[in-house]
Amino acid sequence: MTFDYDLFVIGGGSGGVRAARVAAGEAGAKVALAEMDRYGGTCVIRGCVPKKLMVFASEYSAIAEEASSYGWSVGEMSFDWDTFKSRLNKELDRLEGVYRKLLAGSGVTTFDARAKVKDGHTVVLSTGEEITAKHILIATGGRPVRPEIPNAELGMVSDDVFHMDSLPKSILIVGGGYIASEFAGIFNGLGVEVTQFYRGAQILRGFDDEARGLIAEEMQQNGIDLSLGTNIETMEPVEGGILVKATTGEEKVFEKVLFATGRDPNTWDIGLEEAGVTLGRRGEVVVDAYSQTTVPSIYAIGDVTDRVNLTPVAIREGMAFVETVFKGNPVSPDHDLIPTAVFTQPEFGTVGLSEEAARDLEPIEVYTTSFRPMQTSFADRPNRVLMKLIVSQASRKVLGCHIVAPGAGEMIQLAGIAVKMGATKEDFDRTVAVHPTMSEEIVTMRNPTRKS
Repeated sequence: MTFDYDLFVIGGGSGGVRAARVAAGEAGAKVALAEMDRYGGTCVIRGCVPKKLMVFASEYSAIAEEASSYGWSVGEMSFDWDTFKSRLNKELDRLEGVYRKLLAGSGVTTFDARAKVKDGHTVVLSTGEEITAKHILIATGGRPVRPEIPNAELGMVSDDVFHMDSLPKSILIVGGGYIASEFAGIFNGLGVEVTQFYRGAQILRGFDDEARGLIAEEMQQNGIDLSLGTNIETMEPVEGGILVKATTGEEKVFEKVLFATGRDPNTWDIGLEEAGVTLGRRGEVVVDAYSQTTVPSIYAIGDVTDRVNLTPVAIREGMAFVETVFKGNPVSPDHDLIPTAVFTQPEFGTVGLSEEAARDLEPIEVYTTSFRPMQTSFADRPNRVLMKLIVSQASRKVLGCHIVAPGAGEMIQLAGIAVKMGATKEDFDRTVAVHPTMSEEIVTMRNPTRKS
């Protein structure tokens, strides 16, 4: 058979764009890509990039108080949402332009249209065009979901935050994952009265218990009203906002409600099941170790597969797909020991196993220290940080590293290299400390805090 293209990519996010570029630019394939919204996907347009810029904006609110302790005289500070939003939109426009230019420079044909799979080698665009390809790559990402409760449409989801006309005076954030907890810190830093409901016993489920406990304490100390074991019972529109009744019986009016209660793979109505592609319980595309679906010519990468939902992982999966399909070098993406940053306030960096997960596997030693860092201690602020290592008693390998501190994301990227290489506790000990820094504690903890 002859096809219009060697590869047709559905989805213009980071994973899809990288796969398209490399297949065209390095492997010489004839490639097309369709994107129904903005190029750059969730991460660049409505996720990690704008969210991180909002984190930066929110952190300036504490500068005046801290600076005065260092001898600076700082005038009154105020935040203007319109100014920030205007600059944010310009930056997102610039980044989208970069993505489009990279695709064009690699020789990828792009379609600003919605694409549906007709069969293993055919896609149909919302423009009416029907296009054939030897291989189809699904890279449509995920989407935020609202809970199934009456009047849920009154609340926002994470995508809506970046389009708000004005900053609310009060907000209820529902959820306890990293998105909910990050936005709680952002809005709090921007001067919004923040309440966070989470139905579980502690936020950031799945992460190290000691780390998430400290983060929760610090968030509350920073002024966030964190209500654990709590959910929405009812919500209804009233003058001035939304009247929410909690499962605890408490009632309060919030100007805005933000649902950050989960994301689903973006597979709705794109023809996958009809084409024979198997989907999982949550709608995720089921793939093998090489990202191949149950239809041999169709592959899928990124959040749509619900494996490890991180942008750098989607990019790695895209690269592995090109190596496997177009370069004759079968590569299975490595999902082990992935460093991760959660941009809560305080920031959290983690790689490897939590204490709880590690002790279920083998006997371990735990090295941990929590202290007031020099910068904020000098300003007489109570903020604390945490440095923690999980070590195998048998092999002495560092199984996990967890950091709660300003700049934890920057630190964990470097610590992740050592953990990925299989460094032992003694390798950490042999490394000379950089003084005075917070991170020096990672290489100066000599005696285990506990064993289990």
